[in-house]
Amino acid sequence: PMWEGHIEPTLVSGGVLRWRTLKLLGIGESAVEEKLDELVRSTSPTVATYAKNDGVHVRIADKAGAASAADANVARVEREIRARLGEYVWGTDDETLGSVIGGALTKRGWRLALGESLSAGDITRTLADVPGAAAWLAGSVVRIDAGDAELARDARALRADVLLLTPAGATESEVHAITPAGDRRMPFRFRSPADGRRRALLSGLDLLRRVLLAD
Repeated sequence: PMWEGHIEPTLVSGGVLRWRTLKLLGIGESAVEEKLDELVRSTSPTVATYAKNDGVHVRIADKAGAASAADANVARVEREIRARLGEYVWGTDDETLGSVIGGALTKRGWRLALGESLSAGDITRTLADVPGAAAWLAGSVVRIDAGDAELARDARALRADVLLLTPAGATESEVHAITPAGDRRMPFRFRSPADGRRRALLSGLDLLRRVLLAD
């Protein structure tokens, strides 16, 4: 990317460099760039977007003669980005989706059970890799070509407070979260089995963090 090949070496050639990475999910990179518009075209601070496995990363960087000045400039742009895209921001810098979700479950004192079909166990693998996951992840069931009702029945047997379901589909499906506060669904379409599996993974994690972080 141009950021790594040209901009960043120029920034670090003198002064103090400060940066911040915002991590977004539920919106594409082109839409992020469109909404940020003049910020992406700015040269001080610089704003760069990257499509990643866990969504879109937006990196803000600034160089100044003093660290406090660079920090203030980065913070100012971060506030502006959050004002435009705050609903999509799930974390910053070294945070992972799994750690954010695990932290939200721990804060509420809830345990999670997963019923996966379209996502084929990918959500389970993502969350199980988080240190300390056993404290809030009750377990999962993975079924081939299973619908919502079947997955809900099997996941409820794990006696968790929150269920996340990814029912099967041919070209469209949804992810379904069930919490003590109610149900919420997020529908989506996909082009191929691989695309559906990836969308189920990311949509499921996105829905889960939204319902857990809701007031």
